[in-house]
Amino acid sequence: MTAPDSTAAQPAAAPQADDELARLMAGAGIAGSPADLRATLSRIAASPDPYPADAWLGLVAPDAAPETADALTALRDALRPAEPAADPSRLERLRAALHEAGVDGLILPRADEHQGEYIPPSAERLAWLTGFTGSAGTVVVLPERAALFVDGRYTLQAGRQVDTGRWEIRHLIRTPAAAYIGEHLAGRRLGYDPRLHSVNAAKRLHDAVRQAGGTLMALEDNPVDRVWSDRPPAPLGRVEALPAEISGVTAAAKRALVAGILAERDAGVAVLNQPESIAWLLNIRGRDVPYTPLPLCYATVARDGSVELFLDPAKCDAATRAALGNQVSLRPFEAIGQALDDLGEAGATVSLDPDTASEWLHQRLAEAGATVVTGEDPCIRPRARKNPVEIAGTRAAHVRDAAAVARFLKWIDDSTAAGRVTELAAAEALERFRSVGERWRGPSFATISGAGPNGAIVHYRVTAETDRPLESGSLYLIDSGAQYLDGTTDITRTVAIGTPTQEMRERFTLVLKGHIAIATARFPAGTTGSQLDALARQFLWKEGLDFDHGTGHGVGSFLGVHEGPQRISSAGKAVIEAGMILSNEPGYYKPDGYGIRIENLLLTVESEPAQDTGRPMLAFETLTFAPIDRRLIEPALLSFEERAWIDAYHATVRRRVAPALDAAEREWLETATALLDA
Repeated sequence: MTAPDSTAAQPAAAPQADDELARLMAGAGIAGSPADLRATLSRIAASPDPYPADAWLGLVAPDAAPETADALTALRDALRPAEPAADPSRLERLRAALHEAGVDGLILPRADEHQGEYIPPSAERLAWLTGFTGSAGTVVVLPERAALFVDGRYTLQAGRQVDTGRWEIRHLIRTPAAAYIGEHLAGRRLGYDPRLHSVNAAKRLHDAVRQAGGTLMALEDNPVDRVWSDRPPAPLGRVEALPAEISGVTAAAKRALVAGILAERDAGVAVLNQPESIAWLLNIRGRDVPYTPLPLCYATVARDGSVELFLDPAKCDAATRAALGNQVSLRPFEAIGQALDDLGEAGATVSLDPDTASEWLHQRLAEAGATVVTGEDPCIRPRARKNPVEIAGTRAAHVRDAAAVARFLKWIDDSTAAGRVTELAAAEALERFRSVGERWRGPSFATISGAGPNGAIVHYRVTAETDRPLESGSLYLIDSGAQYLDGTTDITRTVAIGTPTQEMRERFTLVLKGHIAIATARFPAGTTGSQLDALARQFLWKEGLDFDHGTGHGVGSFLGVHEGPQRISSAGKAVIEAGMILSNEPGYYKPDGYGIRIENLLLTVESEPAQDTGRPMLAFETLTFAPIDRRLIEPALLSFEERAWIDAYHATVRRRVAPALDAAEREWLETATALLDA
């Protein structure tokens, strides 16, 4: 099957002059001035495209005629913010702003005030300053030096994107920012934006600065914003309510659950600043950040279950407001500061999660006189434990996703044989295959499409400048996922292009053995992710090899593709519970050579109790169904049980996926999932 057609009609011209725009507004019944409309469209342009693509028109002109809709779309597109690009002068301009602010340096994480992984263009300060576009990183800027700290996923990428003559690149774990501060901050003042640091992160920062003999100063305004003259506006994405057949539990029931948790803590109110928790609690989704359907907002939840939602009212139509109900008060986003002051004046006891709430929230509450009690975000664990409706939805979403992935893998085999595929073309083709699926809402993260040495960059992001062909004798790594209305997917496959080397086969098989060890793990209730992590690494370790990322992360339900608290890694301290979804993605990366990763999603399920003690036991159910490239498997390295697992898994793939495929696709799938001995 060929990839779905991607051609589109030529776009309409954007109206430019005020009089032209005023006539359009009058004809469509749009209130305000042309400047007001441009400001609104600029905010919409700073938001990801909705699904369906014209849903945003409901925020501006719900009944717009086709010609008006085309003109508004053209104007919105003309107002889209540009991608951040490196500019050497920005570092010196920032240093001048720091001097004016009375500090000697700045520590700046890639973060927004909600501590989210995916952030709006207006919060991409680190990318604007350095040119680094990875999803995690921190910079420390001092008068005579500056450093960018990234983890193992991004060391190669940072080296390619950042001017290393101006920026040192350091490993976030091995040579952390705290050590750098200790080396260079004595007698100096380090500024920070308390909105961008969690309470616990700010405490660690305070300790590091104090030990270094420096002074940490909270800044009222972020100095990067002062020198970022063309900073994009805050996004304006449409908010929608989820129906009960998708959410599984009503918002009223969730609010009652959270109220009970607050009663146990003897707290009068909880302040939530993670949109994931608020979206889960109120059964809403938004379009303010890429890949995760979130509205940027704050909320307070009272002990009686009532909620104040701090969200731009322009994002909600009448249906969404009605769905929120009488127990949810909608207030402007900017009113959160006054609400915190009011809690303090009332002497409220406020529950705040020090791992997710910003230091700004904590400072504002404390200064206003509130009693702050620290405790985990009351939504995090209930959100992570999927309810039966969510579990059924994610199973169904994974079957639909599997059909798209199977069509894509067949397309890769057919197209690479003709020698006409590049990384960009492959990533675009996979999205087209997915986009025709039922309930598809877009990708769940930026697809990692890495051929040859680019596959060794763990979180590689292909661009027109780095685009490589898929060449014979190489490996191709494709890590991708989708948001469906009923579930979130994330899958990685490594594909042999032509004939792989023996080294490739052996190292792929070592990774596969670790993947199987996690997939087949059976473990007692109370086990944490750190206790499982070594299972995935043991076979690589025996050969002196490893991978520099966690083995697995939590996944949401039409929410974040990276969700806590559960994860499988050396830092995974949260207990894994039934109903939690995690990824299983061991890998191996040969610098300048190739990358290998095999990723499926797993659902944690109850298993038979321990025979001797009756202790509850847990296991994993694999949710992802796509062929694992048999051309890369070295059967001699597999045990009998591992070979049996592969064959059984591929039989399940055929059974689940084949009914959705046509005859040619089923024939390809039969070959791709044949027995290892065949």
